[in-house]
Amino acid sequence: MKRLSFIAFALIISGFINAQEPFSGSQCITLREFIYQPEDVPFPSCHASTIEEIKGGFIAAWFGGTEERNPDVGIWTSRFINGKWSKPEEPANGLRDGKRYPCWNPVLFNPGDELLLFFKVGPSPSEWWGELMVSADDGISWTAPRRLPDGIMGPVKNKPVLLGNGTLLCPSSSEHDGWRVHMEMTPDFGMTWSMTEALNDKTISAIQPSVLIHPGKKLQIVCRSKQSKILSSWSEDEGRTWSPLSPLNLPNPNSGIDAVTLSDGRHFMVYNHLKSGRHMLNTAISDDGINWKPVALLENETKGSEFSYPAVIQSDDGMIHITYTWNRKLIRHVVIDPTLMEAGEFTAETGWPAVTEAR
Repeated sequence: MKRLSFIAFALIISGFINAQEPFSGSQCITLREFIYQPEDVPFPSCHASTIEEIKGGFIAAWFGGTEERNPDVGIWTSRFINGKWSKPEEPANGLRDGKRYPCWNPVLFNPGDELLLFFKVGPSPSEWWGELMVSADDGISWTAPRRLPDGIMGPVKNKPVLLGNGTLLCPSSSEHDGWRVHMEMTPDFGMTWSMTEALNDKTISAIQPSVLIHPGKKLQIVCRSKQSKILSSWSEDEGRTWSPLSPLNLPNPNSGIDAVTLSDGRHFMVYNHLKSGRHMLNTAISDDGINWKPVALLENETKGSEFSYPAVIQSDDGMIHITYTWNRKLIRHVVIDPTLMEAGEFTAETGWPAVTEAR
């Protein structure tokens, strides 16, 4: 017994065993897989995935190429049918008028009749423009890309929301004049558009909002920021005007997030619960969109690892589907059963419960 105790103590000291394991909530995770393997694709780098439900399964998209900003970066898709992801295909690239530009941030949305694929094309986020492709067969084939009107990005990273009045509300942002959040609206799925003024001035840097839906037609957005916190704003007139951005009780290391309102009215978020870095990826739940509690730890690795840019939806069967960038090499797909979620408590204002320092 003494020898065993000494060994255990030595292991703890050496870092192989941590006396205080992080809160994981892993009992609610029912599937964890990669959409493809490195040998399945011709590109070494990927980022910014999106996922949507289609007839008989799901479809995911992301951008892939040599590396972000390289002109060879295109939009890639894979369909999940009969329990298996298909070999990725590249339905769009950035070849325009004889010159090739990198593609960015695809966003899928299925309003019912046709599948929409929004994405960006251009040399950088400060110079890119929005484009849209449509599929009538759940992502098997696509129309040619159509450029959106000048100044319209479409949903910049996270999925749009179809409002009761038939308007598709697209959470968007721009980076050519500081990081500015705005909302874009289309009543006819991308044919005509309008947009709000920027919700923030240059003193607050925020982009890439996600939309949450509250009772009484009240809307909320949650945003990535450079203010070390996830920022939030509210609308009571179907997205036409918004309150000033204010911080939530969740940190943000200047990294993309996503969130969704579940069928039971709760709100679910995927984000990096860190002040810096992207080596830990987390989920949280809230009844009111203001007070959040930890649910499940998706990743927690060494500093230098990257788990980022999540996308999240709830499928018709109630399951929560998440995709995210895994070390810029692969796209990971995780399924969570909301009936098995058990919320924890944050140990401090920005502390994940009993979380260990990255090794």
